[in-house]
Amino acid sequence: MDKSPDAFRTISEAADELDLPQHVLRFWETRFTQIKPLKRGGGRRYYRPDDVQLLKGIRHLLYDQGFTIKGVQRILKEQGARHVVAIGETGSIRPIAPQPHIEAAETVDAVEFVEIEAGHTLAAPAGYGEQHTPVSTGLSGEQRETLASALETLEQCRALLEKARG
Repeated sequence: MDKSPDAFRTISEAADELDLPQHVLRFWETRFTQIKPLKRGGGRRYYRPDDVQLLKGIRHLLYDQGFTIKGVQRILKEQGARHVVAIGETGSIRPIAPQPHIEAAETVDAVEFVEIEAGHTLAAPAGYGEQHTPVSTGLSGEQRETLASALETLEQCRALLEKARG
């Protein structure tokens, strides 16, 4: 028998629903203060429906979008838990505004999802990967050649990694 969507979940039920081991949920409780399951006698955890939704958002950011724990903590701090829940429900990420003390190199007007490998997408500024007219960078010809050579080497490494992954 399935539980009502409003019912509390044990840690094993929440872990099954999120396709995660239970120890990951316990670890996340230590890293994300917004996750606060009810604890009953013997330390048994009961996750509210809101907790499970938040966990889904955190899981999506960490596993599907490739954010670090610090990155997710920053989103929770700056955008709030409701934003992370919405990300988990929709799979869409709004760009995070640059901090006042950080100068942005360019303004991002729109975000599109770029497939970085089969089944994995990443939010990127609209137009990412398109060819742009060269901008004067103040680099000498020799420095540009060095950078072009390094880029070519990195692209070859990427090709080798993709080949190794199958």
